Amino acid sequence: MEFKILHKDTKSNARAGVIKTDHSTFNTPIFMPVGTQGTVKGIHQYELSNDIKAPIILGNTYHLYLRPGMDVMSKAGGLHKFMNWDRSILTDSGGYQVFSLSGNRKLTREGAHFRSHIDGSKHIFTPEGVVDIQRTIGADIIMAFDECTPWPCEEKYASDSLDLTHHWLDRGWEQFQNTEAHYGHQQAFFPIVQGSVYSDLRKKSAEKIASLNAEGNAIGGLSVGEPAEDMYAMINVVNAILPQDKPRYLMGVGTPINILEAISLGVDMFDCVMPTRNGRNGMLFTSKGIINIRNKKWMDDFSPIDDMGNSVVDRQYSKAYLRHLVIAGELLGAQIASIHNLAFYLWLVKEAFIRIEKGEFSPWKAQMVKDLGTRL
Repeated sequence: MEFKILHKDTKSNARAGVIKTDHSTFNTPIFMPVGTQGTVKGIHQYELSNDIKAPIILGNTYHLYLRPGMDVMSKAGGLHKFMNWDRSILTDSGGYQVFSLSGNRKLTREGAHFRSHIDGSKHIFTPEGVVDIQRTIGADIIMAFDECTPWPCEEKYASDSLDLTHHWLDRGWEQFQNTEAHYGHQQAFFPIVQGSVYSDLRKKSAEKIASLNAEGNAIGGLSVGEPAEDMYAMINVVNAILPQDKPRYLMGVGTPINILEAISLGVDMFDCVMPTRNGRNGMLFTSKGIINIRNKKWMDDFSPIDDMGNSVVDRQYSKAYLRHLVIAGELLGAQIASIHNLAFYLWLVKEAFIRIEKGEFSPWKAQMVKDLGTRL
Protein backbone atom coordinates (compact mmCIF):
# COMPACT_ATOMS: atom_id res chain seq x y z
CA MET A 1 0.00 0.00 0.00
CA GLU A 2 1.19 3.51 -0.81
CA PHE A 3 0.13 6.77 0.85
CA LYS A 4 1.07 10.29 -0.08
CA ILE A 5 -0.04 13.63 1.37
CA LEU A 6 -0.86 16.03 -1.44
CA HIS A 7 -2.10 19.13 0.42
CA LYS A 8 -2.34 20.43 4.00
CA ASP A 9 -4.76 22.94 5.47
CA THR A 10 -2.99 25.96 6.98
CA LYS A 11 -5.59 26.59 9.72
CA SER A 12 -6.07 23.04 10.98
CA ASN A 13 -4.41 19.62 10.82
CA ALA A 14 -6.55 18.50 7.87
CA ARG A 15 -4.68 16.88 5.00
CA ALA A 16 -5.62 15.66 1.55
CA GLY A 17 -3.83 12.58 0.30
CA VAL A 18 -3.99 9.53 -1.91
CA ILE A 19 -3.86 5.81 -1.10
CA LYS A 20 -2.96 3.14 -3.62
CA THR A 21 -3.62 -0.57 -3.10
CA ASP A 22 -3.41 -3.36 -5.63
CA HIS A 23 -7.17 -2.99 -6.23
CA SER A 24 -7.80 0.77 -6.35
CA THR A 25 -6.35 4.24 -5.94
CA PHE A 26 -8.39 6.81 -4.01
CA ASN A 27 -8.11 10.20 -2.39
CA THR A 28 -8.26 10.84 1.32
CA PRO A 29 -10.15 11.80 3.40
CA ILE A 30 -12.24 8.76 2.52
CA PHE A 31 -15.41 7.20 3.91
CA MET A 32 -15.68 3.41 3.60
CA PRO A 33 -19.18 1.86 3.42
CA VAL A 34 -19.61 -1.03 5.83
CA GLY A 35 -20.14 -4.39 4.17
CA THR A 36 -20.06 -6.56 7.28
CA GLN A 37 -21.05 -9.91 5.78
CA GLY A 38 -19.79 -9.42 2.25
CA THR A 39 -22.56 -6.98 1.40
CA VAL A 40 -23.37 -3.35 2.08
CA LYS A 41 -26.95 -3.88 3.24
CA GLY A 42 -29.47 -3.37 0.46
CA ILE A 43 -26.90 -2.09 -2.05
CA HIS A 44 -25.78 -3.86 -5.23
CA GLN A 45 -22.07 -3.83 -6.03
CA TYR A 46 -22.99 -2.01 -9.26
CA GLU A 47 -24.52 0.83 -7.26
CA LEU A 48 -21.54 0.96 -4.94
CA SER A 49 -19.24 1.40 -7.92
CA ASN A 50 -21.27 3.59 -10.26
CA ASP A 51 -23.67 5.64 -8.15
CA ILE A 52 -22.08 5.85 -4.71
CA LYS A 53 -18.59 5.65 -6.24
CA ALA A 54 -17.00 3.87 -3.31
CA PRO A 55 -13.36 2.92 -3.98
CA ILE A 56 -13.10 0.84 -0.80
CA ILE A 57 -15.53 -0.99 1.50
CA LEU A 58 -15.31 -2.97 4.73
CA GLY A 59 -15.80 -6.61 5.58
CA ASN A 60 -15.81 -8.13 9.06
CA THR A 61 -13.62 -10.99 10.21
CA TYR A 62 -15.95 -12.22 12.96
CA HIS A 63 -19.03 -12.48 10.77
CA LEU A 64 -17.28 -13.90 7.70
CA TYR A 65 -15.43 -16.44 9.84
CA LEU A 66 -18.72 -17.77 11.20
CA ARG A 67 -20.62 -17.51 7.93
CA PRO A 68 -19.89 -18.54 5.16
CA GLY A 69 -16.66 -19.77 6.82
CA MET A 70 -13.08 -19.87 5.69
CA ASP A 71 -13.39 -23.07 3.67
CA VAL A 72 -15.90 -21.40 1.35
CA MET A 73 -13.87 -18.18 1.35
CA SER A 74 -10.70 -19.99 0.35
CA LYS A 75 -12.43 -21.97 -2.40
CA ALA A 76 -13.92 -18.73 -3.75
CA GLY A 77 -10.46 -17.17 -4.00
CA GLY A 78 -11.07 -14.57 -1.29
CA LEU A 79 -13.72 -11.98 -0.58
CA HIS A 80 -13.08 -9.88 -3.70
CA LYS A 81 -14.01 -12.76 -5.99
CA PHE A 82 -16.68 -14.15 -3.67
CA MET A 83 -18.69 -10.90 -3.73
CA ASN A 84 -17.55 -9.76 -7.21
CA TRP A 85 -15.89 -6.55 -5.99
CA ASP A 86 -12.78 -5.41 -7.84
CA ARG A 87 -11.90 -2.41 -5.66
CA SER A 88 -10.25 -2.26 -2.25
CA ILE A 89 -11.48 -3.97 0.92
CA LEU A 90 -10.54 -3.41 4.56
CA THR A 91 -11.43 -6.03 7.17
CA ASP A 92 -12.02 -5.25 10.83
CA SER A 93 -10.43 -7.94 12.98
CA GLY A 94 -13.62 -8.78 14.88
CA GLY A 95 -12.43 -7.20 18.13
CA TYR A 96 -15.45 -4.93 18.39
CA GLN A 97 -17.88 -7.76 17.65
CA VAL A 98 -16.31 -9.96 20.33
CA PHE A 99 -16.44 -6.98 22.72
CA SER A 100 -20.16 -6.62 22.03
CA LEU A 101 -20.71 -10.27 23.06
CA SER A 102 -19.99 -9.37 26.69
CA GLY A 103 -22.20 -12.16 28.01
CA ASN A 104 -20.77 -14.83 25.72
CA ARG A 105 -17.00 -14.28 25.76
CA LYS A 106 -13.96 -14.57 28.00
CA LEU A 107 -10.69 -12.71 27.40
CA THR A 108 -7.35 -14.31 28.29
CA ARG A 109 -3.73 -13.72 27.36
CA GLU A 110 -4.18 -16.51 24.82
CA GLY A 111 -7.09 -14.82 23.06
CA ALA A 112 -10.84 -14.30 23.14
CA HIS A 113 -13.05 -17.31 23.84
CA PHE A 114 -16.60 -16.75 22.64
CA ARG A 115 -19.83 -18.41 21.59
CA SER A 116 -21.28 -17.81 18.15
CA HIS A 117 -24.33 -15.54 18.12
CA ILE A 118 -25.70 -17.82 15.38
CA ASP A 119 -25.70 -21.28 16.98
CA GLY A 120 -23.91 -20.96 20.33
CA SER A 121 -20.87 -22.97 19.18
CA LYS A 122 -17.56 -22.31 20.96
CA HIS A 123 -14.64 -20.54 19.24
CA ILE A 124 -11.41 -18.76 20.07
CA PHE A 125 -9.81 -15.79 18.35
CA THR A 126 -6.08 -15.49 18.88
CA PRO A 127 -4.07 -12.62 17.39
CA GLU A 128 -2.26 -15.09 15.15
CA GLY A 129 -5.48 -16.79 14.10
CA VAL A 130 -7.13 -13.50 13.25
CA VAL A 131 -4.22 -12.63 10.94
CA ASP A 132 -4.59 -16.03 9.28
CA ILE A 133 -8.34 -15.55 8.83
CA GLN A 134 -7.78 -12.16 7.23
CA ARG A 135 -5.15 -13.68 4.96
CA THR A 136 -7.85 -16.11 3.80
CA ILE A 137 -10.41 -13.33 3.35
CA GLY A 138 -7.80 -11.47 1.32
CA ALA A 139 -8.59 -7.85 2.21
CA ASP A 140 -6.17 -5.16 1.04
CA ILE A 141 -5.97 -3.71 4.57
CA ILE A 142 -6.26 -5.92 7.64
CA MET A 143 -6.52 -4.96 11.30
CA ALA A 144 -4.81 -6.09 14.47
CA PHE A 145 -6.90 -8.00 17.01
CA ASP A 146 -7.65 -5.79 20.02
CA GLU A 147 -10.05 -5.29 22.88
CA CYS A 148 -12.43 -2.37 22.50
CA THR A 149 -13.09 -1.02 25.99
CA PRO A 150 -16.62 0.04 26.96
CA TRP A 151 -17.53 3.53 28.06
CA PRO A 152 -17.48 4.42 30.82
CA CYS A 153 -14.74 2.25 32.29
CA GLU A 154 -12.33 2.69 35.19
CA GLU A 155 -8.75 3.67 34.38
CA LYS A 156 -7.47 0.41 35.89
CA TYR A 157 -9.67 -1.60 33.53
CA ALA A 158 -8.59 0.52 30.56
CA SER A 159 -4.93 0.09 31.51
CA ASP A 160 -5.20 -3.69 31.87
CA SER A 161 -7.11 -3.87 28.60
CA LEU A 162 -4.43 -1.82 26.86
CA ASP A 163 -1.69 -4.17 28.08
CA LEU A 164 -3.67 -7.10 26.68
CA THR A 165 -4.21 -5.31 23.37
CA HIS A 166 -0.47 -4.55 23.09
CA HIS A 167 0.41 -8.17 23.95
CA TRP A 168 -1.95 -9.34 21.22
CA LEU A 169 -0.52 -6.73 18.84
CA ASP A 170 3.05 -8.02 19.23
CA ARG A 171 1.90 -11.54 18.38
CA GLY A 172 -0.32 -10.46 15.50
CA TRP A 173 2.43 -8.26 14.04
CA GLU A 174 4.90 -11.16 14.17
CA GLN A 175 2.37 -13.46 12.49
CA PHE A 176 1.79 -10.91 9.76
CA GLN A 177 5.52 -10.56 9.17
CA ASN A 178 5.97 -14.33 8.95
CA THR A 179 3.09 -15.11 6.57
CA GLU A 180 2.25 -14.29 2.97
CA ALA A 181 -0.84 -13.02 1.17
CA HIS A 182 -2.83 -15.83 -0.46
CA TYR A 183 -4.14 -14.37 -3.71
CA GLY A 184 -1.31 -12.51 -5.39
CA HIS A 185 -2.06 -9.02 -4.09
CA GLN A 186 -0.39 -7.24 -1.19
CA GLN A 187 -1.98 -6.72 2.21
CA ALA A 188 -1.27 -3.91 4.68
CA PHE A 189 -1.56 -4.36 8.46
CA PHE A 190 -2.91 -1.57 10.68
CA PRO A 191 -2.34 -1.67 14.47
CA ILE A 192 -5.00 0.00 16.64
CA VAL A 193 -4.54 2.67 19.31
CA GLN A 194 -6.66 2.05 22.41
CA GLY A 195 -6.76 3.60 25.90
CA SER A 196 -10.36 4.73 26.40
CA VAL A 197 -10.61 8.46 27.31
CA TYR A 198 -7.39 8.53 29.37
CA SER A 199 -4.72 10.74 27.80
CA ASP A 200 -1.76 8.94 29.36
CA LEU A 201 -2.99 5.58 28.10
CA ARG A 202 -3.68 6.97 24.65
CA LYS A 203 -0.16 8.43 24.51
CA LYS A 204 1.34 5.12 25.63
CA SER A 205 -0.61 3.24 22.98
CA ALA A 206 0.13 5.74 20.20
CA GLU A 207 3.86 5.54 20.96
CA LYS A 208 3.72 1.74 20.85
CA ILE A 209 1.82 1.75 17.57
CA ALA A 210 4.07 4.39 16.00
CA SER A 211 7.16 2.33 16.85
CA LEU A 212 6.02 -0.50 14.56
CA ASN A 213 6.21 1.70 11.45
CA ALA A 214 3.23 -0.12 9.94
CA GLU A 215 1.79 1.03 6.62
CA GLY A 216 -1.12 2.72 8.39
CA ASN A 217 -2.54 3.15 11.87
CA ALA A 218 -6.01 3.04 13.38
CA ILE A 219 -7.68 4.72 16.34
CA GLY A 220 -10.20 2.47 18.08
CA GLY A 221 -12.34 2.53 21.19
CA LEU A 222 -14.06 5.84 20.41
CA SER A 223 -17.65 6.61 19.44
CA VAL A 224 -18.78 4.03 22.01
CA GLY A 225 -20.89 6.46 24.04
CA GLU A 226 -18.38 9.03 25.26
CA PRO A 227 -19.07 12.76 24.77
CA ALA A 228 -17.92 14.06 21.38
CA GLU A 229 -15.56 16.48 23.12
CA ASP A 230 -13.73 13.55 24.75
CA MET A 231 -13.46 11.79 21.40
CA TYR A 232 -11.95 14.85 19.75
CA ALA A 233 -9.54 15.34 22.66
CA MET A 234 -8.29 11.75 22.35
CA ILE A 235 -7.88 12.07 18.57
CA ASN A 236 -5.80 15.21 19.13
CA VAL A 237 -3.57 13.42 21.65
CA VAL A 238 -3.05 10.42 19.40
CA ASN A 239 -2.45 12.29 16.14
CA ALA A 240 0.30 14.35 17.75
CA ILE A 241 2.23 11.07 18.07
CA LEU A 242 1.23 8.88 15.12
CA PRO A 243 3.47 9.26 12.04
CA GLN A 244 2.53 12.13 9.76
CA ASP A 245 3.33 10.15 6.62
CA LYS A 246 0.98 7.22 7.32
CA PRO A 247 -2.81 7.17 6.95
CA ARG A 248 -4.87 7.40 10.13
CA TYR A 249 -8.11 5.46 10.34
CA LEU A 250 -10.75 6.43 12.93
CA MET A 251 -12.82 3.30 13.41
CA GLY A 252 -16.60 3.38 13.54
CA VAL A 253 -17.06 7.16 13.28
CA GLY A 254 -19.59 8.57 12.73
CA THR A 255 -21.97 11.45 11.99
CA PRO A 256 -21.11 13.89 9.19
CA ILE A 257 -20.17 16.46 11.83
CA ASN A 258 -17.92 13.94 13.61
CA ILE A 259 -16.18 13.22 10.32
CA LEU A 260 -15.53 16.88 9.51
CA GLU A 261 -14.19 17.57 13.01
CA ALA A 262 -11.92 14.51 12.84
CA ILE A 263 -10.65 15.53 9.39
CA SER A 264 -9.65 18.89 10.90
CA LEU A 265 -7.67 16.94 13.52
CA GLY A 266 -5.72 14.98 10.89
CA VAL A 267 -7.76 11.79 10.33
CA ASP A 268 -7.80 10.28 6.83
CA MET A 269 -10.12 7.25 6.86
CA PHE A 270 -13.59 6.58 8.29
CA ASP A 271 -16.28 3.93 8.41
CA CYS A 272 -19.68 3.75 10.07
CA VAL A 273 -22.96 1.84 9.74
CA MET A 274 -24.91 5.06 10.32
CA PRO A 275 -25.62 5.96 6.65
CA THR A 276 -27.29 2.62 5.92
CA ARG A 277 -28.74 1.84 9.37
CA ASN A 278 -30.28 5.29 9.79
CA GLY A 279 -31.36 5.33 6.16
CA ARG A 280 -33.34 2.11 6.63
CA ASN A 281 -35.16 3.86 9.47
CA GLY A 282 -35.98 6.96 7.42
CA MET A 283 -33.22 9.35 8.52
CA LEU A 284 -31.53 11.18 5.64
CA PHE A 285 -28.31 13.17 5.83
CA THR A 286 -28.35 16.06 3.36
CA SER A 287 -26.27 19.13 2.54
CA LYS A 288 -28.85 21.32 4.34
CA GLY A 289 -29.32 19.15 7.43
CA ILE A 290 -31.09 16.05 8.70
CA ILE A 291 -34.46 14.87 7.39
CA ASN A 292 -36.81 12.42 9.09
CA ILE A 293 -38.58 11.36 5.94
CA ARG A 294 -41.41 9.79 8.00
CA ASN A 295 -42.61 13.23 9.06
CA LYS A 296 -45.94 14.31 7.55
CA LYS A 297 -44.43 17.55 6.25
CA TRP A 298 -42.77 15.61 3.40
CA MET A 299 -45.99 13.87 2.28
CA ASP A 300 -46.58 16.23 -0.66
CA ASP A 301 -43.07 17.63 -1.11
CA PHE A 302 -42.17 16.71 -4.68
CA SER A 303 -38.71 18.32 -4.61
CA PRO A 304 -35.57 16.17 -4.98
CA ILE A 305 -34.30 14.30 -1.92
CA ASP A 306 -31.27 16.63 -1.85
CA ASP A 307 -30.90 19.67 -4.09
CA MET A 308 -27.16 18.99 -4.36
CA GLY A 309 -27.95 15.97 -6.53
CA ASN A 310 -24.99 13.93 -5.23
CA SER A 311 -26.63 10.66 -6.23
CA VAL A 312 -28.77 9.43 -9.09
CA VAL A 313 -31.56 8.70 -6.57
CA ASP A 314 -31.56 12.38 -5.55
CA ARG A 315 -32.34 13.32 -9.11
CA GLN A 316 -34.80 10.49 -9.80
CA TYR A 317 -37.04 10.50 -6.73
CA SER A 318 -38.88 13.08 -4.65
CA LYS A 319 -39.17 13.36 -0.89
CA ALA A 320 -42.87 12.58 -1.17
CA TYR A 321 -42.25 9.34 -3.07
CA LEU A 322 -39.51 8.22 -0.69
CA ARG A 323 -41.74 8.97 2.31
CA HIS A 324 -44.51 6.90 0.76
CA LEU A 325 -42.16 3.93 0.30
CA VAL A 326 -40.77 4.16 3.84
CA ILE A 327 -44.20 4.51 5.47
CA ALA A 328 -45.49 1.59 3.37
CA GLY A 329 -42.55 -0.56 4.45
CA GLU A 330 -41.41 -1.09 0.88
CA LEU A 331 -37.88 -2.43 0.51
CA LEU A 332 -37.14 0.12 -2.21
CA GLY A 333 -37.54 2.91 0.35
CA ALA A 334 -34.77 1.53 2.54
CA GLN A 335 -32.62 1.00 -0.55
CA ILE A 336 -33.07 4.54 -1.91
CA ALA A 337 -32.41 6.08 1.53
CA SER A 338 -29.26 3.98 1.97
CA ILE A 339 -27.93 4.88 -1.48
CA HIS A 340 -28.61 8.55 -0.84
CA ASN A 341 -26.89 8.56 2.57
CA LEU A 342 -23.81 6.70 1.34
CA ALA A 343 -23.50 8.94 -1.69
CA PHE A 344 -23.79 11.97 0.59
CA TYR A 345 -21.00 10.70 2.87
CA LEU A 346 -18.76 10.06 -0.14
CA TRP A 347 -19.58 13.53 -1.48
CA LEU A 348 -18.73 15.08 1.89
CA VAL A 349 -15.21 13.62 2.07
CA LYS A 350 -14.62 14.38 -1.61
CA GLU A 351 -15.63 17.99 -1.02
CA ALA A 352 -13.33 18.11 2.02
CA PHE A 353 -10.45 17.03 -0.23
CA ILE A 354 -11.29 19.79 -2.71
CA ARG A 355 -11.55 22.43 0.01
CA ILE A 356 -8.20 21.39 1.53
CA GLU A 357 -6.66 21.52 -1.93
CA LYS A 358 -8.02 25.05 -2.49
CA GLY A 359 -7.07 26.32 0.99
CA GLU A 360 -10.74 26.78 1.91
CA PHE A 361 -11.30 23.91 4.32
CA SER A 362 -11.64 25.67 7.68
CA PRO A 363 -14.31 28.26 6.76
CA TRP A 364 -16.18 25.69 4.63
CA LYS A 365 -16.11 23.19 7.50
CA ALA A 366 -17.41 25.77 9.99
CA GLN A 367 -20.41 26.50 7.78
CA MET A 368 -21.05 22.84 7.01
CA VAL A 369 -21.05 21.93 10.71
CA LYS A 370 -23.82 24.50 11.25
CA ASP A 371 -25.83 23.23 8.30
CA LEU A 372 -25.37 19.53 9.02
CA GLY A 373 -26.67 19.89 12.58
CA THR A 374 -29.95 21.43 11.40
CA ARG A 375 -33.15 19.36 11.70
CA LEU A 376 -35.22 20.07 8.61
